[in-house]
Amino acid sequence: MIAWQKAKQLVLNLYTALKLCKDFSFRDQIQKASVSIMNNIAEGFERRTNKEFKNFLFIAKGSCGEVRSMLYLAWQLQYVDKEDFEKNMFLSLEISKLLSGFIKTL
Repeated sequence: MIAWQKAKQLVLNLYTALKLCKDFSFRDQIQKASVSIMNNIAEGFERRTNKEFKNFLFIAKGSCGEVRSMLYLAWQLQYVDKEDFEKNMFLSLEISKLLSGFIKTL
């Protein structure tokens, strides 16, 4: 699934971009939120019912919002540079749009 693949890339990007960040609670939270996106997609898929899958996709979409919120802070706190901010913001928005489209089809 494309949204899961892009979510995995977002996780890898954020782990790389924040590996030197000393604000451990911030780093852990944004990383957990990004992992939550891909894990909720996977868990919903495994449930094998459209109703449950849709619910997990909504949760994943919420985690996308959390990642974007934290990305704004990461940039303003200078934990990430503008390039990392823009790249990951775009990717998170793309994932959210893919999830919205998939939710509508279910």
